[in-house]
Amino acid sequence: MKLYWNRGDYDWQPERYKYSVEQMMLTLFPGERPEYPEEPAGAGEDWARFAVTPGEKWVTVTAQVAREGRQAQGCARFPREKLDEPAEKVYHTVQHGLKMAFYRAGVTLLGQEPPWGALTGVRPVKLPTRAMLAGATPRQAQRELERDFRVSPVRASLAVDCAKASLAVDRDLRDDQVSVYIGVPFCPTRCAYCSFVSADVGRTLKLVGPYLEGVLREIAVTGESLRRAGKTVHSLYVGGGTPTTLSASQLSQLLEAVHRDLPVEHCVEYTVEAGRPDTIDREKLMALREAGIGRISINPQTLENPVLQAIGRRHSAQDILDAYALAREVGFDSINMDLIAGLPRDSFEGFCRSLNGVLALEPENITVHTLALKKGSRLMEQGGALPSGEETARMLDYSLERLSGKGYLPYYLYRQKYMSGSLENVGWCLSGQESVYNIVMMEELQTVVSIGGGGVTKLVDRAAGTIVRQPNPKYPHDYLAALDRVLAQKEELAACFLPTHN
Repeated sequence: MKLYWNRGDYDWQPERYKYSVEQMMLTLFPGERPEYPEEPAGAGEDWARFAVTPGEKWVTVTAQVAREGRQAQGCARFPREKLDEPAEKVYHTVQHGLKMAFYRAGVTLLGQEPPWGALTGVRPVKLPTRAMLAGATPRQAQRELERDFRVSPVRASLAVDCAKASLAVDRDLRDDQVSVYIGVPFCPTRCAYCSFVSADVGRTLKLVGPYLEGVLREIAVTGESLRRAGKTVHSLYVGGGTPTTLSASQLSQLLEAVHRDLPVEHCVEYTVEAGRPDTIDREKLMALREAGIGRISINPQTLENPVLQAIGRRHSAQDILDAYALAREVGFDSINMDLIAGLPRDSFEGFCRSLNGVLALEPENITVHTLALKKGSRLMEQGGALPSGEETARMLDYSLERLSGKGYLPYYLYRQKYMSGSLENVGWCLSGQESVYNIVMMEELQTVVSIGGGGVTKLVDRAAGTIVRQPNPKYPHDYLAALDRVLAQKEELAACFLPTHN
């Protein structure tokens, strides 16, 4: 879609708002990509034109949109005196006006409103959380989402429920706590939908040993820095990739280093993402239990065998059930299971069968993802038939109804670009079974120190209201090549990145 700015007499610095306009475009028209040409749009081309026009009492924001041979205009306005507020407030006021004007024009063309309305961004829960911290009741926070952003009542209620879970965890957090993520970016094979940094272990087997040694060194240096800073580990998550791609002895080696070198004396939650059943066996599960791991993920994504085949999984639905039974037998009493709505070759009926099959197992956590077509994934590069956005929305609506009916509570959610139907990912749990790490990570309530390839440390300063990102190299080979620099950064954590506020 070609995007144009009407500058007029008022210099509203339209370039500052490119990102916001592009996000709204992706929400309304997921298949479009932004262009900023000098020449006018040709006949039949899709385009949008934006203007901000101050009047005597009101500032009018307009969006004219042409798509598939039809045109519509959307407007928003705000009091003129708001232009006299501090620059940051002016920016957010104009930003909201542009998004709402674009939204209204787009909805006129589409004939329907997206479930999340005009709300863009990864973390919609932050809005009701902020509102309730400022004194709003949950109902008032929900109405604000519905009124100001046109969020549907169902999604607004979902966001508020997750905000309540976030606030409950936040009340117990202390300034001397951090969470830790350890990345193991290896998988037995790469799934068709995946763009995460993970290496097919069959091709990179020679890197696994050296990579683990590098991670052990980073754990040791990180532990020293955290202790110098007076920090303790609040929750720890080992993800990937598929950490159980490692052997049982390698898992033991990794987790022994965690207990030896990190300040985990008061850690309330240890999670390992076992993930794929073709990497799970009794010996590995025993190694995890003996190392004190209390929570694992076993992620079916689907229980439909044709869909498993279509996404590149080399196991069956029965393998998933067997791995789950084995984990229970070994003694795990906190298990998460992931499902994905919108997978290739899946259908509404197939998704319902998968969800009901997982519900029959009664795991403590169920996370329902919406398929997102990500750059670098095989699905994005090669294409293929997928359920429609409408069918995927039916899957999500069914999951809301069934999970709520079975006593599961939503406790965290997030959204992504290029997500089918502009929907969401939601973590559900039985009462009292929330994952602390998932909440603090997604809502950015606490510093998360990331160890290993592909991880991003987020240094959260609650007093200053700032977040500093510190990424590690993505790929195992690059991580090993840059290990000295990575270790030097971790040595600086105590002095530079983790100030203690009294």
